[in-house]
Amino acid sequence: MSQTYEANLDWALAQDAADPLRSFRDEFLIPPHQGHDARPVESVYFCGNSLGLQPRAVREAVNAELDYWGELGVEGHFKGRLPWMDYHEFVRDDLAAVVGALPTEVVAMNTLGVNLHLMMVSFYRPTKERPAILIEAGAFPTDRYAVESQIRYHGFDPASALIELEADEPNGLVSTAAIERVLAEHGSRIALVMLPGVQYRNGQTFDLRAIAELGHKHGCVVGFDLAHAVGNLPLQLHDSGADFAIWCSYKYLNSGPGAVGGAFVHERHANAVLPRFAGWWGHDKTTRFQMGPQFVPTPGADGWQLSNPPILALAPLRVSLQIFRRAGMQALREKSLKLTGYLEWLVRTQLSDVLEIVTPVDPARRGAQLSIRVLGGRERGRALFEYLMEHGIIGDWREPDVIRISPAPLYNRHADCLTFAQAVRAWNPAS
Repeated sequence: MSQTYEANLDWALAQDAADPLRSFRDEFLIPPHQGHDARPVESVYFCGNSLGLQPRAVREAVNAELDYWGELGVEGHFKGRLPWMDYHEFVRDDLAAVVGALPTEVVAMNTLGVNLHLMMVSFYRPTKERPAILIEAGAFPTDRYAVESQIRYHGFDPASALIELEADEPNGLVSTAAIERVLAEHGSRIALVMLPGVQYRNGQTFDLRAIAELGHKHGCVVGFDLAHAVGNLPLQLHDSGADFAIWCSYKYLNSGPGAVGGAFVHERHANAVLPRFAGWWGHDKTTRFQMGPQFVPTPGADGWQLSNPPILALAPLRVSLQIFRRAGMQALREKSLKLTGYLEWLVRTQLSDVLEIVTPVDPARRGAQLSIRVLGGRERGRALFEYLMEHGIIGDWREPDVIRISPAPLYNRHADCLTFAQAVRAWNPAS
């Protein structure tokens, strides 16, 4: 049964009043904006795909660790409510639930780019016959720079060893058939398939399980950059069969600017003898403090850690993951589908003379983000983007011509989507 929408505030407010997740919005700080009467009002924040909002409980959580530091000094590693020695373990179960993994398969550590390099040390093992890495054309620079540098580090030429998956559908979208074709042609040369969970520019989702199966069929290792997928989509990383994945936590996971990232290593590699850049904190926990000269990795993802966890940076992640655990990824996805469905309907029925959506029409092929192009070219697009920002409607801009609007189900509402549409209509010279 198709959803019936209305472009009026009473309808939007009724949907929000009936939302079982509506109370979660109150757990976040909404940035203020100066309203028409010069008084601050809440902005309409659609930028959780770039930087999530601050949970209100974060300040208390960080201050508690500061207090322990002041009161306990080094003893804070062993005392206090959450001793620092084991702090990364206090986020493990909730993180595993969000990404659909076993607790031993995930670890919160470092940042996305660092984790990508650490994973490639272990999982990109090129040979003369199989030197290549497959990425999507137009990949985010973090991925592009990292894989190209790894190829060069191993003595190969990116001109031949970096294979880019070209779009075969409008607006830069990629079909599963396109992945099948490139693997059929180049699979015997590809050492690593490294694709996103969600393409950052157009918002397309990728079928992780299908890609992992295809890659493994051709003898490739398969990894994923889930920066735009974690906290956005219900993931089943363990069941996908992917060898590894990496992500950041400052987008949908709301853990703050430059937040601690994460990594997944499938359990079949838990005890594998793999090359890695070893660090003390990755050493087996039971003998770590014997300070022996031989590195013995902790089984599972923990074995890829380098250094002890950054407590003040992990505290916001712990708070945010607890919110996700209470809300549930499936419930969040259901609300996300409603919000993006409403936003899409508003654009297509009320604003089609101004905007076009480049994100897939099929809800199963997209997450919370709708990538929107302004008709009339880049300058007109920038003008609308700046108008929206000036009026407290916060999205983000991606060159050359895309405005990304991402209703995050933890704190966005139907009324926010309607406000966006009304602002665009007010700006349009044809209104």
